[in-house]
Amino acid sequence: MDMGGGHGMGGMAMAPPPSPPGAHGGGGMRMRYTHMTFFWGKDSEILFAGWPGARGGMYALALVAVFALAFLLEFLGSRGLDARLHKAGGGRPVAAGAARAAVHTLRMGVAYLLMLALMSFNGGVLLVAVAGHAAGFLAFRAGLFGDRRAQVEDAGKEQLAPAACC
Repeated sequence: MDMGGGHGMGGMAMAPPPSPPGAHGGGGMRMRYTHMTFFWGKDSEILFAGWPGARGGMYALALVAVFALAFLLEFLGSRGLDARLHKAGGGRPVAAGAARAAVHTLRMGVAYLLMLALMSFNGGVLLVAVAGHAAGFLAFRAGLFGDRRAQVEDAGKEQLAPAACC
């Protein structure tokens, strides 16, 4: 196929033109709109295709799940849990390190799952994620519930500077 200028394309064909909006092509697949800006409303998809959909009760369940993920993330990152895991090793650094690595792996998995939920660009999901982080911080890092030693340990330790990307 000669595109002008004498350069052959070696048997490559041009792609077909895109289907008009609303057309159902490709074996019955329907076109879906994905929001790329924040929006308000219960009609959304969070984490899975079709969930929660347009059902208000399922949307409320999705918001509770996002809140729980953010709350769990704060628990998994708390110094109190880290100190308990270190003590649970019983003087065996390999066992303590393996337990801490397993919790870190779980924490990263939950963090990525929460990030994917936020990529639904639903304003309600953003608000409950922030509320879950705040409640988890109050519960596990500010010392309101459970072990207050985590709060005291944070005050006496030198904080590391954030990593610079440049």
